[in-house]
Amino acid sequence: MSNLEIPLFPLHTVLFPDGSLPLRVFEPRYIDMISSCLRNNTSFGICLIREGQEIGEAANTHEMGTIANIYDWNMRADGLLGISVRGERRFRILSEEIKQNQLLVANVEILPEEPQCSVPEDQHVLVDILHDMIEQMESKFKESPVHYSDATWVGFRLAELLPLKLSQKQYFLQLNDPQLRLERLADVLETLQLQT
Repeated sequence: MSNLEIPLFPLHTVLFPDGSLPLRVFEPRYIDMISSCLRNNTSFGICLIREGQEIGEAANTHEMGTIANIYDWNMRADGLLGISVRGERRFRILSEEIKQNQLLVANVEILPEEPQCSVPEDQHVLVDILHDMIEQMESKFKESPVHYSDATWVGFRLAELLPLKLSQKQYFLQLNDPQLRLERLADVLETLQLQT
């Protein structure tokens, strides 16, 4: 585990490791932040907002988020900056500071990667459901490798793609046990009646 100081981008969304997220950036503090990240080849953190808004005063966020690495950017037709980010490692906020422009900068602890483990035999139905979902949104995943045998990857992708409340998505991000995550997702799928 290592510590890092990073700027934060509080959002009403949850970014998962290996997940991809397009963003429109228009507030001056975030345009400056993204410009600095592009110039210095650095990353920033995305955290789910607990209280507050994406614009205006600095929001109160959950303490666990995901490092976001910019892999594409463009100036959009509407004049806004468009970026695409990929989720890297998860982190826990240790302390944070609100800058004069309301940008949040945090000292974070990078969390260890989960131990690699296979999807248990009795959870293979989850892989089938995920496979069907990804087939239907082929464009989003055409350039991303798939890892259907990896319990962590399957759990994070399901939590990312299923129509869950943001609080549920945050719960699955914070779980540190890939097999427990799959078990809980199976319970959720039953309530969503997606399992056959």
